[in-house]
Amino acid sequence: MDTRSPNGSSPQQPRSVKKHGITKPISLAGPVEADIQRNTELEKFLIESGLYESKEGSSRREEVLGHITKIVKSWVKQLTRQKGYTDQMVEEANAVIFTFGSYRLGVHGPGADIDTLCVGPSYVNREEDFFIILHDILAEMEEVTELQPIPDAHVPVVKFKFQGISIDLLYASISLLVVPDDLDILQGSVLVNIDEQTVRSLNGCRVANQILKLVPNVEVNIVMTLRCLKYWAKRRCIYSNVTGFLGGINWALLVARVCQLYPNAIPSMLVSQFFGVYTQWRWPNPVLLCSIEEDELGFPVWDSRKNPRDRFHHMPIITPAYPCMNSSYNVSISTLSVMIEQFQYGNKICEEIELNKAQWDALFEPYLFFEAYKNYLQVDIVSADADDLLVWKGWVQSRLRQLTLKIERDTNGMLQCHPYPNEYVDASKQFAHCAFFMGLQRKVGVTGQEGQQFDIRGTVDEFRQEISIYLYWKLGMDIYVSHVRRKQLPGFVFPDGYRRPRPSRHPNQHSGKTCEVVTRSRSGSAERQIKRKHDNETVDKKLDKPEKRVSISPQRLESISLESSTSGSGGTSHISIGQPVKPDNRRCGDVDGLSSGLLDSEERNVEITIPRARTDSPGSLTIHGQPSLDVDNLPVVRNAEPAEQMGEPVLRQEFLTACEVPNSETRETCKSSLYQEKIEDLALAYMDDLETGFSRKKLNWKGGGVGVDQEAVKLCNKTAVVETAESVYG
Repeated sequence: MDTRSPNGSSPQQPRSVKKHGITKPISLAGPVEADIQRNTELEKFLIESGLYESKEGSSRREEVLGHITKIVKSWVKQLTRQKGYTDQMVEEANAVIFTFGSYRLGVHGPGADIDTLCVGPSYVNREEDFFIILHDILAEMEEVTELQPIPDAHVPVVKFKFQGISIDLLYASISLLVVPDDLDILQGSVLVNIDEQTVRSLNGCRVANQILKLVPNVEVNIVMTLRCLKYWAKRRCIYSNVTGFLGGINWALLVARVCQLYPNAIPSMLVSQFFGVYTQWRWPNPVLLCSIEEDELGFPVWDSRKNPRDRFHHMPIITPAYPCMNSSYNVSISTLSVMIEQFQYGNKICEEIELNKAQWDALFEPYLFFEAYKNYLQVDIVSADADDLLVWKGWVQSRLRQLTLKIERDTNGMLQCHPYPNEYVDASKQFAHCAFFMGLQRKVGVTGQEGQQFDIRGTVDEFRQEISIYLYWKLGMDIYVSHVRRKQLPGFVFPDGYRRPRPSRHPNQHSGKTCEVVTRSRSGSAERQIKRKHDNETVDKKLDKPEKRVSISPQRLESISLESSTSGSGGTSHISIGQPVKPDNRRCGDVDGLSSGLLDSEERNVEITIPRARTDSPGSLTIHGQPSLDVDNLPVVRNAEPAEQMGEPVLRQEFLTACEVPNSETRETCKSSLYQEKIEDLALAYMDDLETGFSRKKLNWKGGGVGVDQEAVKLCNKTAVVETAESVYG
């Protein structure tokens, strides 16, 4: 390697060392014999784990890409003719297919999808030409299955399978009448006169190409290292951008930065250094492969020094291509905490491997998610058929991150969530079904008040209300959120359909205060109840009637209370999320030893559904069918009366928000107003919000109505934290 300075003299100062990225390398050391041996063992392990695609599989992917290229070229020529252009324009009309993501970086494995981008001329638009005309062309092809357009996504995409290979197809219309086959997508000219959605569509390819330019020895270093760490992240349950962890591009940028810091290291060394670097990384300091580039085009660029909202990002990993964005804006406080813990785990194992005390397979031990927590939230998603479930599940999954953010917000970060990236299916159901899970625990290292409880009924209800505005809702689409303790997990989450014997203490088990987590919604369907009576009992068969709905009051989505009580078990802290309370106001006792004040385990497991609220008139609410909802003989909604018998609700104009509310007969527009049924034994609710500096004021419950203090927080609760997480820098 030529390390001479620009003037040709031999290097005498450290400054002459070639700099990769924004800083000098940490070490220029190359491998020794032991490193080479470990590298050989690591590569052998990855091959035996089935992470490499066969030559036949690679050839098949290339053939599929060739077919898709022909399809989009023919599509553009057809549109050019239909739009009245000359024969010469029709002849020259063109579209180009680019790849990005794992396929472009060469780290894809068997069964992985291919991220593709179609770049077309300026007169071919996304809304009609791509999502309607091209969609219809694909729908008529026998080779295409599971066609799913998602036009309203942050990055609009059409998902489908072509001859069994998964394809994610994006579209970008650039300011050229004719797109050349040799288009350089890194040129700034491709960003002229385009909208932000098109910029985001182009960004994936531009970032992938930039990574390949900025990383030294890219084919030797990043490919095997990234393949290894992506597999590790999946095994440790932290690979998923949509649920608040890191996706493929995030891991690629993290690995690329380590490759810059150790330019002469081989993969076995880089894996070890990866954990060493990010165990010590001081978040939210950003990970940058190059300096943030400003440009006269005026697109927003991530810069926490200039943009206040960028300072709220917890784990900024900045893309290297203009306009620079935070690729990991989805990360929350909870998911960052989980990832840091896993980095520490990986660092410890790598240290043992270097001391010959462990082998590579120890690093890839699966994270036993269903043994790591004592309390979980289970989100069941159902629909009438598999096609409806595909789109309904996609919508719900894309919003699950919001549930994590809301729980963090409403508990001031004291209750942390670990969303499990993978879904589970209960094959015993007679309808389309899948389920997601979230582990719950008190924030590690924080001592809670004696007897402290967190009530997140309102949090869950607010989440349910947001889910219910899905514009493409169909009859049969439904969602259930319920609390389940570890011993009550359904059998379908275990590989063999039943729980394995659990050791006395798993190394991944979090230590700290014992916490009780129970979730209850003050509304629900009498036809559907999720019950768990023993270890292997699954979701109750009353879910078999997803099409029946009950109208509820939007006011029931409001309660967020923080209680403190003295437990009879001494200093044990309890977290109670929406716990059903019997009329005699008994308090919670110890979590594991059921004291006299603790409800029976069957009474604690109740259904949370997504019924659709419907108001028959501006001042009334009708509850159809059932006067009350019994959960294991415990009345949860008590003394519910027809609207004309309830006290007139006190309405406040600022709480009214128009929303679409699906219904089994029709989809009608309603306003989320302030209603309240007669519920006994509720007095007040306080919740300080540390991120925004305001507090919820006292709610005075008065029979059927509710008087709200003038300074009460709006129900929409669009705090600065949530706004930041939803910012365009993603």
